Amino acid sequence: MSLPRLHPDTIEEVKQRADIVDVVSEHVVLRKQGKDFTGLCPFHDDKSPSFSVSPSKQFYYCFGCGAGGNAIKFLMELGKRPFGEVVLDLARRYQISVKTLEPAERQELQRQVSLREQLYEILAVTSKFYEHALQQPQGAAALVYLQQARRLQPETIQQFQLGYAPGGWQTLYSYLVEQKRYPVDLVDQAGMVVPRQGGGGYYDRFRDRLMIPIHDLQGRVIGFGGRTLTDEQPKYLNSPETELFDKGKLLYGLDRARAAIAKDDGAIVVEGYFDAIALHAAGIGNVVASLGTALSLPQIKLLLRYTESNRIIFNFDADAAGEKAATRAIGELADLAYKGEVQLRILNLPQGKDPDEFLKTHSTAAYQTLVKAAPLWLDWQIQQMLASKDLSQADQFQQSTQAVAQLLGSLPNASLRTHYIHRCAELLSQGNGRLAVQLETDLRTQVRGQRWHGRSQKWQTKGDRTLLEESEAQLLRLYLHLPACREQVHEALESRDLDFSISHHRVLWQQILAFTRSAVDSDPAPVSADLLSQLQDRISEHPDPLEHLYLLFQLDEKNQYDLRRSALVIRGAIACMERVMCEKRRRHFLDLWQKTNCATDPELGQSYQQQVYLETQRIEALDREQRLTTFADLAQSPWVGEPLEL
Repeated sequence: MSLPRLHPDTIEEVKQRADIVDVVSEHVVLRKQGKDFTGLCPFHDDKSPSFSVSPSKQFYYCFGCGAGGNAIKFLMELGKRPFGEVVLDLARRYQISVKTLEPAERQELQRQVSLREQLYEILAVTSKFYEHALQQPQGAAALVYLQQARRLQPETIQQFQLGYAPGGWQTLYSYLVEQKRYPVDLVDQAGMVVPRQGGGGYYDRFRDRLMIPIHDLQGRVIGFGGRTLTDEQPKYLNSPETELFDKGKLLYGLDRARAAIAKDDGAIVVEGYFDAIALHAAGIGNVVASLGTALSLPQIKLLLRYTESNRIIFNFDADAAGEKAATRAIGELADLAYKGEVQLRILNLPQGKDPDEFLKTHSTAAYQTLVKAAPLWLDWQIQQMLASKDLSQADQFQQSTQAVAQLLGSLPNASLRTHYIHRCAELLSQGNGRLAVQLETDLRTQVRGQRWHGRSQKWQTKGDRTLLEESEAQLLRLYLHLPACREQVHEALESRDLDFSISHHRVLWQQILAFTRSAVDSDPAPVSADLLSQLQDRISEHPDPLEHLYLLFQLDEKNQYDLRRSALVIRGAIACMERVMCEKRRRHFLDLWQKTNCATDPELGQSYQQQVYLETQRIEALDREQRLTTFADLAQSPWVGEPLEL
């Protein structure tokens, strides 16, 4: 439905009244810097604050991506919303009278504005109704539960607007529809009543439940969570999806927590409403609850607006159910954590307690100490894998090693894999230094197998082989003819966990490594310059003569040009080699996923989907890297200057 045309006077008044800092600070963590404010730009992947907001000019500008404009432009770009819709929202927010160009459009405008406003009003009235009912005799059991079982003070109960939904099928219905005269279809749209099957009227959605109102970022009630006071299932019942309530885009308590999240530069995510309430009551304000679902990307982005370090701590129960809930709730956050884009930590409290239980017997300071010591998600996963295993038993040791290798094989970052391979070797060796060294070598081999499945050619295309042959040849020529870049080639291969795939290249590389080791053992001085002649002799003595390798010992004009731009050649060749390996892995996991019955084995199917996704993300990153390398290469003039003297 198209929006009405707004009168220029209304638009101008919105521009004058809408405060840029007020609007932007709801979506970006701003810090005062002189007369202006700065923060991380929400329009691109900003690593350091490049986003500036000027109160005096009522203007924002990003020095990184060039985004800029006023408050209206900011909301349009951020939410991909039309101009008229943003102006209407701001007009409502700042209580500006709305005028349209044509009087006939006023009724339609009022209808559009009115629907959401009426839903907000119904939910606000309902929240007050529940609060009042909690203090009446019918709410006595709910109040006792809050005061005794949850140990909440009256001010906390009032602060979080906790209430009680009376029993009976039409108690709230009678109040809202018959007494307050709200249209029943609007009460239904607000999610507070349910149509009876067969069209026989409506009944209350929440009955005999403790009620927790859920607020949006502006502090308006948009839905409820209801906890049963009996054995009724489900234990917790949330409002349905409505015009206002979308639990996949909400986090309970974020309206209260966002300032503390920005101040502490980190967010704590808990499992239940009362865990969040208990922590807030104890003075720990950077806490939200996940509404019982896996974290979606919109929810993650909401949190990351307020923390520069992207630090998120999950504090779920430490029992088996809590561990399962934590793994499930992490959702799309896992991908970001694997790539190092989010600092995800896991906090398990002692004796399997949840935060509410813990704070009944421990101080706020004790909880904060545990938060600071919470391990990174990967460390927590490794701890869980090894906690129940007796590593002195051969079968359990083997299971643990395989599980660790599978986990580390899913890490797309080579330096992170190297760190955790070393760390896991220490844990598995249980203090045996000699065993740790051997385990590190074995783990690296297993992880490499997880990453690229040996040297199988099954998932390799003819085009892959051509690219690999050229890329590997470029690296070997550089190594042979340009001693200054040999260490760089070694480091590049090791950092990306790569090896030579073409058989004759692999033979040559093995000879290079053998020669290098023998030379270093006999003479600590740098490897001598006669590497070429020594290798030629070794290759000629090989049981299977590899004549085509001799081409690598010769240089034509193009090869000499490659030596002049060695850094670019290494970067491009390494990216190309890794991309081929990623493509092979992606084809492999896609084939496994297609052969898996996801209905009978959903976890396995999801695991293969995750692997396909990770490889796709890495391929896209390598393509960007390759484009940058190509651009840098084109910026240099080819075939300039005299041939390089070697």
